[in-house]
Amino acid sequence: MSHEDPTPRPDKRTLRRDILTARNELTAADVREAAEALAARALAMPEVARAHAVAAYVSVGAEPGTLALLDALRARGVRVLLPALLPDNDLDWGEYAGESSLTRVRHGGRMELCEPTGERLGPDAVTEADVVLLPGVAVDGRGTRLGRGGGSYDRVLARLERAGARPALLVLLYDAEVVERVPGEPHDLPVDAVVTPSGVRRFR
Repeated sequence: MSHEDPTPRPDKRTLRRDILTARNELTAADVREAAEALAARALAMPEVARAHAVAAYVSVGAEPGTLALLDALRARGVRVLLPALLPDNDLDWGEYAGESSLTRVRHGGRMELCEPTGERLGPDAVTEADVVLLPGVAVDGRGTRLGRGGGSYDRVLARLERAGARPALLVLLYDAEVVERVPGEPHDLPVDAVVTPSGVRRFR
């Protein structure tokens, strides 16, 4: 007699594929409307409102939009750090100085990323951030995040931990991307909160 779960949960690859497929069906208007709502929700969070430095990223394609949030933070005088992908998949950082300070970079056969054009501040610059926005594909009720799959942000989280840095860890997602369960590893560090167009959910 088998005691296996008759409805096995999807593995990371399947979950990521399904969610990215759903994202690709969104219209430009859907993405723009969600981005404005995400910015408003995030800016109202106390940890974002009092932040002096925020490490973020530039959304690409149908990802939950970040540019409206980046511009609003910069208008408030917040220092916004953006990543630049290194050959070993680690991240360097540069300062956001408006949309004109970004350049599109294609790394190998991957999608194009928007990266800062200015001075490189080194991989440890992220440890100075009060808030870190992590790109994600899904998050579950424990705060376990499913990332893009490159491992770059696992390195960022490990670097923060080694430095004893405790920024607020936030992930921006569409409402349907808060799921029942993300397959996790023992070393996964949960995020503090997920921001979706309809609200904020905190985990710790």
